[in-house]
Amino acid sequence: MSRIEPRAIGRRTFLVRAGRGALGFAVLGLAACSGGDEGDTAAPKASGSSPSEESTSASSSPAGAAEMAWSRGDRGIVSAYVLVRGNEAAVVDTGVTGSAGQIGEVLDEAGPGWAGVRHVVLTHKHGDHAGSVGEVGERAADAIFYAGEADLGAIEATRRLRPVADGDEVFGLQMVASPGHTAGHFAVFDADSAVLVAGDALNNSDGLSGSDPEFTEDEAAAADSVRKLARLEPRVILVGHGPPVQRGAAAQLQSLAQSLG
Repeated sequence: MSRIEPRAIGRRTFLVRAGRGALGFAVLGLAACSGGDEGDTAAPKASGSSPSEESTSASSSPAGAAEMAWSRGDRGIVSAYVLVRGNEAAVVDTGVTGSAGQIGEVLDEAGPGWAGVRHVVLTHKHGDHAGSVGEVGERAADAIFYAGEADLGAIEATRRLRPVADGDEVFGLQMVASPGHTAGHFAVFDADSAVLVAGDALNNSDGLSGSDPEFTEDEAAAADSVRKLARLEPRVILVGHGPPVQRGAAAQLQSLAQSLG
């Protein structure tokens, strides 16, 4: 798999390139927290079944709390993430339109395939993160789809999107309201491994920073969200744009939060 070093570019240029297939994916897990190399993997353990889409609660934790397995293939400047526990998976963000095939390849390599996808979480409404939600919906037949309530109306999805609230648990993952980039932005945090999927609340295209001001709806709220995420003390930070922060993540994020006043 070819590797392209990410760099900061304008959103218009990004969308043009992303439409040509420049998209990165990762399967994440505890090995990321122990300072392992990007290509390392952690052996998955069996987990229980997830609730059906008719479930009345947004909370869903796999039985046995199996550890997450991970690996990463970097093919560009936007990342969707696949989180795997045993034979089941959650997809966080779906990338630009046309990304479902590439997500499927990563799912097959990770083991669960589309049949194992039980949850799809959209961190926010922007097309580079939610552009393939319809395609993913067609393939992940048994999955429940989630997004922040304030962003729901702007996401074109063929499947019902379930609103999440701050502190909800999905697949053993904590949903963390992190508005600012958009009003309904959410991050995803695995407390056991301290892996944070930050969406666009954080950016690592040119060093760790907060939401890109050019595409931020509320800069004050975005700064508050950075401080909130810093209190989680993540050991690994996975961002929509730029490479994962796998070393000194908590310290870097704390420094960023302090710089915002």
